[in-house]
Order: sequence, then structure tokens, then C-alpha cells
Amino acid sequence: MSMSIIVILICVLGPLGILWLTNKSTTLRKVGSIIIAYIIGCTLGLTGLIPDTEEMHTLQTTVASAAIPFAIPLLLFSADLKAWARLAPSFIKSTLFGLLGCALAIFIGFLLYGKSDPQLFANIGGMLTGLYTGGNANLASLKIALGVDDATYILTSAYSTVMSAVYLFFVIIVGKRVLRLFMPDFRGDKTAESGVLDASVVEGHEAELFLGLFRRDNLKHLGISLLLTAGIIALGAGIAYLFPKDAFQSVFILSISLLAILSSLHPRVRSLKRTFEAGTFFILIFSLAVASQVSLKTLTDINPDVFLFITVATLGTLFFHVLLSALFRIDTDTTLTTSISLICSPPFAPVMGSALGNKAVIGPGIAVGLFGYAIGTYMGFGLAKLLITTALPS
Repeated sequence: MSMSIIVILICVLGPLGILWLTNKSTTLRKVGSIIIAYIIGCTLGLTGLIPDTEEMHTLQTTVASAAIPFAIPLLLFSADLKAWARLAPSFIKSTLFGLLGCALAIFIGFLLYGKSDPQLFANIGGMLTGLYTGGNANLASLKIALGVDDATYILTSAYSTVMSAVYLFFVIIVGKRVLRLFMPDFRGDKTAESGVLDASVVEGHEAELFLGLFRRDNLKHLGISLLLTAGIIALGAGIAYLFPKDAFQSVFILSISLLAILSSLHPRVRSLKRTFEAGTFFILIFSLAVASQVSLKTLTDINPDVFLFITVATLGTLFFHVLLSALFRIDTDTTLTTSISLICSPPFAPVMGSALGNKAVIGPGIAVGLFGYAIGTYMGFGLAKLLITTALPS
């Protein structure tokens, strides 16, 4: 069996093993399947089990690029934008403050560190915007839409993972204690489940990823969602072919995102079971394919400006979000749940709700995160273009 076939099998079948592990181990479930995929992929690359050759990198990039067009629609089918619009005013305000805070932090980071290579830092800023408004799915889609090379993507993902760990430690362990010193407490029944969105969509996400995808009663829904996804991919490719060749990837990703959002407005599409989990499965394929390209050379070429830029972006996003929420008297629980759903993705809303002892914020938190998935690619793409425009000589 050739190495190329082995690598494809690792990327495609590896997620099954990861899902089995997270289903069996509570500890690994808390770590998260996507982080585990990155760890396994990096290990394969660093140990040389997967050759560090141009031919192999081309294959890995092809696998990664093929996975994302399937992941985006599947993740967005469960997004209920109407539900987001029905959220309590405090959640809507907090979401807008989170988005604005992200843009401000990345713009400041670009002004501080982006002069050395404006195009590089504009692309990283765009990817970080997607990451901090929805999660890894937007980060991955913006890699393709912006034409970011694999080395830059890997470094950005690795650095942001480190900073996200610092962020998670703060918001879950000490966040409420600090914020409640100058922000109001949550008003409402903390034991009540929110009716805005069914929290079971992603609550217990890591446990359900393995079992939910392969239950016989879900296979019909999975088949329908994959057929719909294939149709969206075909239509998105057709739209992209109408544009210049160098714009194909950008138009393609933005088109399938828009088509998926429009599809999610139909209740029959939103009622399809396990589309979110199926989308995460394709993100795992992408994560393995990209992370397995890491090499010792990649890690030794550390760019301190990139690391500092990502540090400013991560901590600045939280700082500006909290500052704006405090000025407009948004409560602590709403602010923290909104922040973690945007920066770390919807599955973390139940984690935050549990840490806060507040079930009422879980549903709205998930809705906020899914809204972030929907707009993150567009926001990141737009901010990247704005950053590079500001860097051009007048």
C-alpha cells in the first residue's frame, strides 16, 4: 500500500478513532476532539511517520481543501438566525460588543505588529476574526478563502490554541469572580431552560459526536443533509466559475456559506438530525490533514511578532468585550457565555453555563455561537481586506 493511500486513510478514518476515544474517556472529552486531532496530526508530522515532502504536502492540502466545503454547510444547517433575533436584548448587545471588541483588538494588533509584512498579518487577522466569532470552522474556511499557506495556518492555529487555553482558564476558573466586582449579576431564573434554542443541539457535543452520527435512525437525515450539501457545493462552484480564476476560492467559500445560511432558514433543513456533528467530523478530517504537515522546521521558524499579534488579539478581544458590556451594564453571566460561545464555538456554551450554575444562558449562548459561525467567514474576509487596504501607501 502506497504512502499516499495510507495518509488519506489516516485523515479520513482517523476521526473515527478520535470520536471513539472521546466517547470512552471523560478526560479526553473535556480536551475536545479537534484539539486531539491537532495533537495526533502534529505528532505524525514531527516524528516523520508522514514524510515531509512537497508531494505529500500537496496531497494533505488537497484532502484538507476537500473537507471544508462539506463542513461549512453541515455546521450552518442548524443555525437559527431567527432565534438569535429573538434573544434577550442583553444577549444581542453582548454579541455585538463581542464582535466589535474582536475587530478593535485585531486592528490594534495589526497597527502594532503588521508593518513588517502587511499581507501576512492581514491574513492572520482575518483568520483570527473568523476563529473568535465562531471557532475552528471559520478559521479553516478563511484559510482557503484568503489563500493562506499551510505554514502560516499551522502557526496561527498553534499560537491561538495556546492563548485560547489561557483565555479558557480565566473565564471558567476566575472570570465570574473578577467580572462581578464591577458588573451586575444575572437577572432571571438560573434553573430555567431557555426556550430560544434547544440546548441538546450541541450540549454533550463530544459524547454525541460518536454515538449520534452512527445511530441507525439518524442515517436517513445524514444522507439527506449530505445530498443537500453536495448540491450547495455544486451551485457554489458554478457561481465561482463566473468570476476571475484568482478569485475562485474566495467566491466559492463565501457562496457556499451564504447558500447554507439561506438553507438554514427553512425549518425542514434545521430539523435534520446530527448535521452539526457531521460538520465537525469533516473539520476533524481537515485538522488531521493540516496538522500532519507540521515539521521541526515549522516549529523552529517562530515569529515573535505573530505570537505577540495573536496575544493582543485574544486578550484584547476579551478586554474590549468586557469593557463595552460593563459600560452598558450587561450582566456577568451573559457576557461570559457570549464571549466563550464566540471565541471557542457553541459547544462551550453548556460548559460555561455549568461553570456559572446557570442553565438559562445555555440556549442563548448556543444561538450566539451559531450566529458567529454564520457571519464569521464574511467578517474575517472583510476585515482582512480592510487591514491590507489601510497598509497600502496613499
